[in-house]
Amino acid sequence: MKHLEKNFQQAKKHDRKGQKVLYEMFSAKMLAIANSYVNNIHDAEDIVMNSFFVCFSKIEECKEWKSFPFWLRKIVVNNSINFIRKRKNILYSDVEISEIEYRDDEWNEEVQDINVDEIFSKMPDGYRIIFNLYVFEERKHHEIAEILNISEGTSKSQLSKSKKWITDFLKQKKDEKQYAK
Repeated sequence: MKHLEKNFQQAKKHDRKGQKVLYEMFSAKMLAIANSYVNNIHDAEDIVMNSFFVCFSKIEECKEWKSFPFWLRKIVVNNSINFIRKRKNILYSDVEISEIEYRDDEWNEEVQDINVDEIFSKMPDGYRIIFNLYVFEERKHHEIAEILNISEGTSKSQLSKSKKWITDFLKQKKDEKQYAK
């Protein structure tokens, strides 16, 4: 943490060495975050580069070194969402949650031996984006609806569908493992 404080202060003075160290400290994590949204490593790399450019251009807005990782993450997430808005046409279906046959206890039973990269690479875009925003970014449905320009009900149904999709995916993997034995 001491290195973070020192390099953050250097980066605030537009010192290239401090910026480089911060980039090296956080670029891999930010790349994973961006890729979890866009599901394309080349696009994720572009988002991360743009995010660091924004970060270092506006670093004065980040008041404390302790909040820097969270502030940078927010930039990456926002840039990922903006990228999706500009480049991808994602269709969200307006299905009420009550129309989806899903039991929450199934979700809890299936969370074991998970390959997150594989799940996110195969999950439909709409499910993945809302799942990420709700679970990892801890956004509320009304915030997600505003960010993605969808209804709150659509956000809720897509989250429910994403959980069901993950459950079904994990069951399929489990069945494949048992069949292979």
